[in-house]
Amino acid sequence: MSQKYIWVTRSTTMKRKSQDCPSRLPDNSAVKQQQLPAYRLQLSANKILSGFFATGVFCLGVGIILLLSAKTIKEVEINYTEKCANCAKLRENAANFDKECNCSIPFVLPETMKGNVYMYYKLYGFYQNLYRYILSRSNSQLVGTDVKDVRNCAPFKTSHNGIPIAPCGAIANSMFNDTIILSYNLNSSIHVKVPMIRSGITWWTDKYVKFQNPSFQNLSSAFAGTTKPPNWPKPAYELDEEDPGNNGFINDDFIVWMRTAAFPTFKKLYRRLHRIEHFTEGLPAGSYSFNITYNFPVNRFQGEKAVVLSTLTWSGGSSLFLGLAYMVTGAVTWLAFFSMLAVHLRLRERKMFFLQQ
Repeated sequence: MSQKYIWVTRSTTMKRKSQDCPSRLPDNSAVKQQQLPAYRLQLSANKILSGFFATGVFCLGVGIILLLSAKTIKEVEINYTEKCANCAKLRENAANFDKECNCSIPFVLPETMKGNVYMYYKLYGFYQNLYRYILSRSNSQLVGTDVKDVRNCAPFKTSHNGIPIAPCGAIANSMFNDTIILSYNLNSSIHVKVPMIRSGITWWTDKYVKFQNPSFQNLSSAFAGTTKPPNWPKPAYELDEEDPGNNGFINDDFIVWMRTAAFPTFKKLYRRLHRIEHFTEGLPAGSYSFNITYNFPVNRFQGEKAVVLSTLTWSGGSSLFLGLAYMVTGAVTWLAFFSMLAVHLRLRERKMFFLQQ
């Protein structure tokens, strides 16, 4: 009787311990026990070769279409680094920051640029992809949350008087500020200003999500207690005197500049053609001139500046990169296809040889 009593007591204790301590074993379900039905894809050599062949045809076809589309784009580039050498020399001295310098660059458009025409400014040798340069900005400032937040804006956080800079940071301080006006020369004495507009040149997400002005009725009071960046001639709330709604952090030119480029040679959208009067179908062939107010210095870093007039197609601008990428991908895929086909035929011949013996 004593042995039986001891056995019952031990079994009861073991049951209690198993109930108190939860088990680490997974649940007895099809998912956790890895008992779900599965399908193992088994492709034959013919299917794999057909897939590589079809992929190569598709990539080569898309690449040819993109290259032909890019070739139809008409583009004119005018480099004015040396043509405005006097203004460039004036801008090398920081003491001349308040002196205005203008230069005019005549050129001839040999063919009519039909459709939508866009004006870009292009910089050579300007590295916007430096890590510290990209981080030198205040996102809380740019969304209008806190205008005086300059924590991440070194070395352009505050002025020499300790006043916060708005917008702060190296990106905002180095903003491109040349003024470019395109004129159509009817004759030697009559010059018609081509109506270019600055609205609609930014991404929608940038204009209405990433950049917002502080919630003040008077924009100048919203920037009270701050100062402009050192290289800016005007504060942020006076960037566009013609359009009051295009000032502050939602200025189109400012937003375009703040989206940093990946390569040292880049172009950014500056203006687009407004179709009225003589320019209902684009830019007609003829004599033109660029009237440039030179403000952005490039000689210090051995850079260059240019103005680009270009049309667009359904595939975008004149860049050949996407078309070439598809062409290279298709060529490599076809190379792999022919290599695997040669190996497959050789193995099949060897197999047939052994079967005949």
